[in-house]
Amino acid sequence: MRLLCLLLLGLVSLRADPAADRAVVLGLVDVCAGAPKTYEAEGFKPDGQVRAIFYDALPYRGKPTRVFAWIGVPAKREGKVPGIVLVHGGGGTAYKEWVQKWNAQGFAAISIAVEGQTDVDEKKETKGRPVWARHAFSGPARDGTFADTKLPLKEQWMYHALADTMLANSLLCSWPEVDASKIGVMGVSWGGVITSTVIGLDARFAFGIPTYGCGHLFDAENHWGRALHDNEGYRQVWDGLNYADRVKMPVLWLSWPQDAHFPLGCQAEHYRKTPGPRMVSLITKMGHSHPAGWNPPDSYAFAQSVVEKGKPWGGSPSAKTEAGTAIAVFHATKPITRAVLVSTTDRGFTGTRKWVETPAMAASGGGGTTASAPLPPGTTAWYVNAYAGDLTLTSDYQEVR
Repeated sequence: MRLLCLLLLGLVSLRADPAADRAVVLGLVDVCAGAPKTYEAEGFKPDGQVRAIFYDALPYRGKPTRVFAWIGVPAKREGKVPGIVLVHGGGGTAYKEWVQKWNAQGFAAISIAVEGQTDVDEKKETKGRPVWARHAFSGPARDGTFADTKLPLKEQWMYHALADTMLANSLLCSWPEVDASKIGVMGVSWGGVITSTVIGLDARFAFGIPTYGCGHLFDAENHWGRALHDNEGYRQVWDGLNYADRVKMPVLWLSWPQDAHFPLGCQAEHYRKTPGPRMVSLITKMGHSHPAGWNPPDSYAFAQSVVEKGKPWGGSPSAKTEAGTAIAVFHATKPITRAVLVSTTDRGFTGTRKWVETPAMAASGGGGTTASAPLPPGTTAWYVNAYAGDLTLTSDYQEVR
């Protein structure tokens, strides 16, 4: 009996070893390197170039699983095209429309469902959200906010969500129409959380676009912080900060100041730890939804600049305060037409603060544009937005201590 107890304690301690778990997570890219087998999704009508499929995913509790997805390539193309993997947020699924929007921009695209669902609405709304029908080869569904971290690693939802995303990358890489060196990944909300982690794992991605979602959420001053502050599984294994130093590809961190879910401070903590080229876009009055994430032109312009020129069209190498004045420097290949200071005098969760816009002076010179504006008395946080037409280029978020 004593020997059995020791063995069981040993198994528990092995499963609770964060370094060992991170090594397994880092090895996922090799596990998922081969193109998965695909199957036509019967009963789902194609729409032009876009069609529904299933593809093989990793086994779950000894049973085979598959992922439902919409895929499509541009109708008109010359030579190989770039590609993108699209990952939905909470309450979402694989979206045909999202694929069509990227196809219209010249990208092959695959929109995946990472909770074992299809896009069939069972007409059983929960808190105003549709309930998507699960299919016969479903893996795990998301359990709250990383509530499953006590389970064995390979039974946790995030393990499978990351694997599904990497397998989608491998599938796109195998298509003869696609340039495998120019495939990116974009995720909205929970999909942004997945994206902010997978970009530190799968170096095959040419760029990443975490929309709203980010890491460092254990310090969030809202429901994320309450759920994750003491969750060591999240903090030491799934938080993208654990892999941030591996992010060498260009990344667009896309959000807005009044997001009710993801704090600007957590986002900034994450992107400051990534060594690759970064671009931040905080779009005023953006809203939080799948359409709000995919409708602005910013993600498409960023992706186009990376696949065509190898780097983002813009960035902000510095932001600082001098004698009560906010100063931000911007480098851009598109002409900057105006700039505004966005600031708040409130404290607490950034999504509930009042944000005020004031004009900023913008002067070009030395290969860049410097924007400056006096900080309102009592300012607690700020950033500067520079605009190139309808595109938003944002300086790093600054807290005033």
